[in-house]
Amino acid sequence: MSIQLAIIVILSLWYGPYNLFLGFFPSNFIGWFEHKALFKRALIVFSSMLLGTLLLLFIQGAHIETLTFLPFVAVMLISPFGIRSMNKRMELEKELDQANEKIKELVKREERVRIARDLHDTLGHTLSLITLQSQLVQRLVEKQPERAIEEAREIEGTSRSALRQVRELVSEMRALTIAEEFIHMEQILEAAGIKFSQKGGNEFTHLPPLVQNIIAMCLREAGTNIVKHSKAQNCVVHFQQEKGAFSLKIQDDGIGFSENMKIGNGLRGMEERLALLNGQVEYRVDKGMTLEITVPLILKQEEMAL
Repeated sequence: MSIQLAIIVILSLWYGPYNLFLGFFPSNFIGWFEHKALFKRALIVFSSMLLGTLLLLFIQGAHIETLTFLPFVAVMLISPFGIRSMNKRMELEKELDQANEKIKELVKREERVRIARDLHDTLGHTLSLITLQSQLVQRLVEKQPERAIEEAREIEGTSRSALRQVRELVSEMRALTIAEEFIHMEQILEAAGIKFSQKGGNEFTHLPPLVQNIIAMCLREAGTNIVKHSKAQNCVVHFQQEKGAFSLKIQDDGIGFSENMKIGNGLRGMEERLALLNGQVEYRVDKGMTLEITVPLILKQEEMAL
């Protein structure tokens, strides 16, 4: 930078004042300084060089050229701030992408833990039962062949149940969307004799897949809880999106939630899922139960401008 400034001063004073336009090169150069103190020091030196050179040109008699250079000098002094702001925005966008990737990895890890827990709780028990029944058949095949046949039929039924459980686990591994889960929730509520209605927007394609998947899982859990425990006759879901946040409110007119009751695994699971998005879930009891879910949304600069 010192070499650049020296060249500009020499060319401007001894070869022509219009060489001062070369100041755009060090102006750009200064904007890339990451350290704040170094940026300020370089900008002070650069400003002193520009103003000092202009003063010397004015003393030498280049009055018209000096006045012509003033707007361009102002641009040269402002440009480093613009470049520094652009670099800072690019760095923030990079950190945001890294944070999103980390969230995706955490979600994948959480899904692996859930799948492992489901396999242990369901298939582990079923396969252990099949093993015990197979050993029993081996002992009965010669002594009590008729009972051995019955046990073999039970093994067949148990294995079919295990196959069904595997299919259910695989189907749940597929990424959910709010629109699909909305239809599913309506079906299970109406099948249970609960009147269902929806208010607010019905377009969710603009939401990130990760946000949709977690909200859809919360909807599924909420619908299951209403069917099992609420004894409600009506259920209303309010969707609302504000600038920087997406929220939904699930209301029913059931028996509510006693303050003495402990928080179940369903609500605890919602809290754990929403924590990955810095979201939150709140509930209150007033002629039924109201469940409010809020998820912050990170808007791109173009969306904020609109």
